[in-house]
Amino acid sequence: MPKKFKIHLTRNAQNDLEHIFFYIASDNLNNAKKFILELEEKIYSLDTSPKRCAYIPENIFFGTNYRHLIHKNYRAICKINNNSVYILRVVHGAKLLEL
Repeated sequence: MPKKFKIHLTRNAQNDLEHIFFYIASDNLNNAKKFILELEEKIYSLDTSPKRCAYIPENIFFGTNYRHLIHKNYRAICKINNNSVYILRVVHGAKLLEL
């Protein structure tokens, strides 16, 4: 049986998801609901294999070992610590990462 990781969404990641939802909802509420549900499903799928995500290029600048899960135009930035995966931010791929 594969190892299970606990998924933790930081306050910043929760705020990011909320902003993304309202941004998309301003155009189409149903699309916003669908997108956020798909993204959350992908995020919570990290409970079985978080190391499948690539390291972020910004690690060189931040001195970190963060990874990202990509869904359409967005990146969920995460770090793995023991049996936990921390979702730090969810950002548009065209934006610079701020931690």
